[in-house]
Amino acid sequence: MPVTNSKVSSLHLAPLSTCLALALALGGACDGGGAGGTEGSSTTASTSDGSSGAGDTTGDVDTSDGGSTSEGEEDFLDLPATPYDYASPELPAHFLSPPVRQLDNTPADNPIIDHGATLGRVLFYDTALSRNETVACATCHQQAHGFGDPTQFSEGFEGGLTGRNSMALAESRWYATGRFFWDERAATLEEQVLGPIQNEVEMGLTLTELVERVEERAYYRELFVAAFGDDAVTTDRIARALAQFVRAMASYRSRYDVGLAQAGSIRAEFANFTAEENLGKQLFLQPRTSCVACHLGGPPPPPNGDFANQAIFLPLEPLNNGLDAGPVEDDNGVGDVSGDPADDGRFKSSSLRNIAVTGPYMHDGRFATLEEVIDHYDSGIKPHPNLDPRLRGPDQQPRRMNLTPAEKSALVAFLGTLTDEALLTDPKFSDPFVR
Repeated sequence: MPVTNSKVSSLHLAPLSTCLALALALGGACDGGGAGGTEGSSTTASTSDGSSGAGDTTGDVDTSDGGSTSEGEEDFLDLPATPYDYASPELPAHFLSPPVRQLDNTPADNPIIDHGATLGRVLFYDTALSRNETVACATCHQQAHGFGDPTQFSEGFEGGLTGRNSMALAESRWYATGRFFWDERAATLEEQVLGPIQNEVEMGLTLTELVERVEERAYYRELFVAAFGDDAVTTDRIARALAQFVRAMASYRSRYDVGLAQAGSIRAEFANFTAEENLGKQLFLQPRTSCVACHLGGPPPPPNGDFANQAIFLPLEPLNNGLDAGPVEDDNGVGDVSGDPADDGRFKSSSLRNIAVTGPYMHDGRFATLEEVIDHYDSGIKPHPNLDPRLRGPDQQPRRMNLTPAEKSALVAFLGTLTDEALLTDPKFSDPFVR
C-alpha cells in the first residue's frame, strides 16, 4: 500500500513492516566525516514476541506531510501490513556456533526488532536525509552491489566525491569490537550511522536539521510509534533504527552455505561446486596462501579440523595488507586516528561475502577486479614496517604465493560462490519508496 514521501503533501501509509537499510554504516562512502553524537535516550516498549512498540498496524493512514513538492514528482512509501522478519532469520548451523556468536556486536539496549528495522529501512532509503534531498544512505550502499558502491568514490549531495571507497555492509553484526569506518574511528555502529548524514560532502545535515526533517515527514509518526512506543524523534532513535537495519543484513544463503551444509565440513569436496571452485576452496584453506588466517579468523584449527569461524569471512581486527611500502601522505587509516605510527596503514576490512559484486576493492578502490586483488596477494605485497605478520615469509619479507594462472582463476571462482543472490534481491532490504 503506497505512502507518499516527503516531496508531496499527503500520504497513505500501509501498516508498518521491518525493512532495514543503513547504507551509512560501515566506512567507505560513509567514511568522510566524523561519527557525530546522539541526543538524549529513548525507552523501547517491548511486546511479548520481542518486537517493540505498538505492534502491527492495519489499514491506511492519511496525514499531511510538511515536505515540499519538487517538479511535480511524487514518491510513494510501500510497506507490508505485517512487518518483515528481521529479528529471527533462519541462520544455518555454522552461524550458530559459539565462536560466531561471540563475534556479535549487537548491544543489549538495541536488539534487532522488526518494527525498528523497518523504520531503519525507510531512513536508509529516504533522500530527505540529505541537504538538497538528492542522496540517501542507499545511494552509496546499493543492494544489488552487496550494499556497496560500484564506483571508486561515491558522489555526495552536491557532486563532491568521498575520500574512500564505500564499504559493503553485509555481516556488520559479526565484528566483535563493534568499531566502524575504515579507520575504526566510530566506537559503535549506532555512532557511525550518524556520521555520513553530518558530513559536508556526503549528506550535509546537522543533527538538529536531521531531527527536523524527520519530524516534518508525516509517514514517520506511525513508524516511530511502532518501533519505540511513541512518535518522539531523536537522533538516538534514528541511530538505533539505522543500526538495526544494517545488522539485519546477514548474508547466509550463498552456494557456499548450501555446500557446507551438505558436506558437513569446509575441507570436504562440495557437490554443488565445479571442479574449479573446489580447487579454489582448497587453495583458500592451504597454508601456502594463508587466506584463512585473516578471513576466517580465530585460532588455527587442529590438523584436518574445521575452522571455528566458517561463516563470516571477516578479519577480526584492522590490519596492514601491504598496499604501500610505508606511510603515505593522504590516508594512513587507523594511524591517522590513533596517532601511533605502529597503526599506519592498518584498515578495517569488509566481509568476503558477496565480494564478486562489491568491487572496486580496498579502502581507496585501487583494484577494479578480483583478479587484481589476487595478483596483489600473490606477488604485489609491499614491505611496510607494519605489514601483518601473516603476510610475511620466514625471512620477514612479504610472502609470495607463486600461483599459476589456473590457480588464480580457481580462487576467483571460489570467491564467487560467496555471493548471496537472495540478499541482493530480498524485498525486505529493498527501496520501500515507489519512485
